[in-house]
Amino acid sequence: MDTTHLPNLDPDLAGILEVIPETDAVLDDVPAAREMLAAMVPALERDEPDLDVADLPLDAFGSPATARVLRPREATGPVPAIVHFHGGGFCLGGVDMEHPVLVEMARELGAVVVSVEYRLSPEHPYPAGFDDCYAGLLLAASLDGVDPDRIAVMGTSAGGALAAAVALAARDRSGPRICLQVLDVPVLDDRMETASMRAGDRMPMWTRTQAEKSWEMYLDGRPADSYAAPARAQDLSGLPPAYVAACEYDPLRDEAIAYAARMLVSGVSVELHTWPGTFHGAALVQGAPVVTRMHEEVLTVLKRALAR
Repeated sequence: MDTTHLPNLDPDLAGILEVIPETDAVLDDVPAAREMLAAMVPALERDEPDLDVADLPLDAFGSPATARVLRPREATGPVPAIVHFHGGGFCLGGVDMEHPVLVEMARELGAVVVSVEYRLSPEHPYPAGFDDCYAGLLLAASLDGVDPDRIAVMGTSAGGALAAAVALAARDRSGPRICLQVLDVPVLDDRMETASMRAGDRMPMWTRTQAEKSWEMYLDGRPADSYAAPARAQDLSGLPPAYVAACEYDPLRDEAIAYAARMLVSGVSVELHTWPGTFHGAALVQGAPVVTRMHEEVLTVLKRALAR
């Protein structure tokens, strides 16, 4: 794509934009998009002698979905837990796509990692995926050996929306205590009125057009509430501390910044990082220095929160 309108683009990320096709029409055919994405994910080569890995049902918590649980075998005493929600515009992706990252987190942080295989739209519109993700939090809190004071939720893109929604619901329902919410380039606002979203069709990888289609499938004609679109929540007080990351050339940038600012005003401790020269999906460029920094920072933030 033409990048002349991205003057601050990180040069280490420019190469991928020269070879990827236009993505505006990707969500016009969701089954084909899922097949394309699955083809990009290498077959899992399980080499996890230090981890116990199991896909567990969530039916005991009112959900027909499953969650993948990774537990370090040598962990002793109460251990922290991370409840993870994958991205994919609410309609794509799955736990296999994120599995290598989950393995690394379990190893690096000595934590139980619970990744929810939530139901996808348009077959299962809101609140199906959200309900599955909240059930994943309840599962994590119920696991033997998990420290109830050290449970974090995290997600990227649509997974960030689900992490924010689960944090809101846990507060509202007096659910499990969450010590940290990691909102990585999160989807938060179905109204799409920010400056970055209005300019979104000139952005790489994720555009306003894609965002509109994603919200249409997720909401299926229903009005959004605060668990569908967390930016609609009127009261953000009493939420767990947050780490929020935004990319300079991302239509979602301004809604992430606004949500972080509103949490700060509401008395929530927030760490906000806007990454210059980056775009939604920049993490695909493995090995780029800025991507390495982004990944290492999330691990550092999690390690600090889960050690308390």
